[in-house]
Amino acid sequence: MPTDRPQPSFVLVRPQMGENIGAAARAMWNFGLDRMRVVAPRDGWPNPRAVAMASGAGRLLDEARLHDDLPGAVADAGFVYATTARARGLTKPVFTPEAAMADAAARIAAGDRVAVLFGPERAGLENEDVARANAVISVPVNPDFPSLNLAQCVLLMGYEWRRAASDAPVASSMQTGATDRASAGDVARLADHYEERLDEAGFFFPETKAAGMKTNLRNLWSRMPLTRADVQILHGIMRQMVRWKERG
Repeated sequence: MPTDRPQPSFVLVRPQMGENIGAAARAMWNFGLDRMRVVAPRDGWPNPRAVAMASGAGRLLDEARLHDDLPGAVADAGFVYATTARARGLTKPVFTPEAAMADAAARIAAGDRVAVLFGPERAGLENEDVARANAVISVPVNPDFPSLNLAQCVLLMGYEWRRAASDAPVASSMQTGATDRASAGDVARLADHYEERLDEAGFFFPETKAAGMKTNLRNLWSRMPLTRADVQILHGIMRQMVRWKERG
């Protein structure tokens, strides 16, 4: 069983090579992290190459939670960070690795659930993935060679987490009421509701721009610090507007 030590979940999104998953497990366990989630691994699961590479951290792979898609992997998270080395054109709070893990430690100390996303080796997270996160972690790499190995990125975040966790505050005014914060799953369902109704109303026009508009709208929802009560109000607003329109 995973330890009961408060910590973020590290989410590997569509990882490609089993060796990198195993190396990521080793990097996590080096810093006392053991909550791994794996989303749609390219070469299937379980992966014998991951097991071989994980060495003494094989337990993390045995206990890793496998998910078919990203929304399912972060549904219970109250705050989600997306790691990236590239500018995305999506408006979000941007943290350095050090600042992000300090922020994560404060949120977790206040009772929030936190997840950190790591993209596949080839090109990192897609914009649609980043749009589901609340904030971005920008790794200050060499702009002439921005590619960072998956396990290296996990190691970097694990190191900064270990540093931050030892200095985590008991609570923070920013996090008052963290347990009332809408989870990523709550926000995803809200985004789906609005997207479905706006699609029916012909909002996403022209068709060539529809995908980008939907990504930007989802990014807007994830950027807002919504509570569960906020989500219910926004669902109610949309339902009432639809009823009013149907009544003519």
